[in-house]
Amino acid sequence: MTRTQQLLADDPFWLIVLKVVVLFGVGVVLTLFMINWERKVVGRMQQRPGPNRTGPGGWLQSLADGLKLAFKEDIMPTHADKKVFFIAPVVSTIPAFVAFSVIPFGGEVSIFGERTVLQLVDLPVGVLVVLACSSIGVYGIVLGGWASGSPYALLGALRSAAQVISYEIALGLSIVAVVLYSRSMSTADIVAAQGGGWYFWLLVPSFVVFVIAMVGETNRAPFDLPEAESELVGGFHTEYSSLKFALFFLAEYVNMVTVSAMATTLFLGGGRWPWPLSSFNDNGWLMFVAFLVKTLIFLFVFIWLRGTLPRFRYDQFMRLGWKALVPVSLLWILVIFAIRTYRNSSGGSVAVLLITLGIVLVAVLAIAFLVPERRRPEAAVDPASDYPVPPLDLAVPDTPRRTAKRKAVAREKRREPAGALTGDPGKETE
Repeated sequence: MTRTQQLLADDPFWLIVLKVVVLFGVGVVLTLFMINWERKVVGRMQQRPGPNRTGPGGWLQSLADGLKLAFKEDIMPTHADKKVFFIAPVVSTIPAFVAFSVIPFGGEVSIFGERTVLQLVDLPVGVLVVLACSSIGVYGIVLGGWASGSPYALLGALRSAAQVISYEIALGLSIVAVVLYSRSMSTADIVAAQGGGWYFWLLVPSFVVFVIAMVGETNRAPFDLPEAESELVGGFHTEYSSLKFALFFLAEYVNMVTVSAMATTLFLGGGRWPWPLSSFNDNGWLMFVAFLVKTLIFLFVFIWLRGTLPRFRYDQFMRLGWKALVPVSLLWILVIFAIRTYRNSSGGSVAVLLITLGIVLVAVLAIAFLVPERRRPEAAVDPASDYPVPPLDLAVPDTPRRTAKRKAVAREKRREPAGALTGDPGKETE
């Protein structure tokens, strides 16, 4: 049993309850902060002030919006499944908070004279718990869209299900390299294994895939297809109002905080300070400050992407997940396996192996991206009617009756005088 597990096992009941309350408060406070921060940053990008009326500098605007939602009328559609309609927001919100329980926010500290770690529980499969919670959250979205009795909400829910399934695969594959290097799926062990260097530098492809996949996983712009206002009005939460809508909103932002904290844990050393300030790693509270700063950097990336990139088309979005992220992750896992096996068996030069694998990887990617995609044949023009017809693979099978009619129209068109269409009587006499 590690030191972290021993300290967590000795936590008294009152300390466990205190940690649960603080984790819930951190999730809610960060949500209120993120909503207001996002509006201010996007406003700055668009050269406008953003919220500046409610509270000092406008920082109480999110709290005012939350109170307003609480007092709004709770409307339920006539054709909605009332029980499922009520349960769906709860199903989305609870897993988002549960994922916080396995994330190490800092090191060893003393709380009211009791030595503990800034983490609720350290499980041997902590990484899988976070993935499971993010997967369960989509059930609330699907149930909410289905129970609303609206086709727009149902389409948004189905899009979200396809999106989460697609990007959950890439997200899981990006974590495999981290697990191989740390030799553990415990989040505390992964942070401890990065004492000699963060995995951000060592596993750059995994880091890039994880960042892209976590944006798609949380349905955020430019991957917010389940909430595409131009197509689906508001997506899966179109028919929700009052506190039920607030719960969906809360779940989305808590999921953003969760995946940002997970990226910090897996690739940025958790609460560990970088080399010039590595002496701060002896203080658990200072490690918590470092963890919070790194998490806010990832949250700023969410806002930056929303204010910068346009929304993807659905086919572009799915092509990115299945034809780019998943193959790159699989190739990178093969490279990691080759490096680990080569190092453990022969003990040869890893630099030679890396150069060889790099050449092979570049060649495979070049072949994959340089081979042109098969395109549909362009629409032809029917000589009988001058209208474009669909490609041959989509054309309606011809029949003798349709063929005879087309030939008759073509003959009549050839017999017409040139002035019949222009209305010029001189050409008719010619």
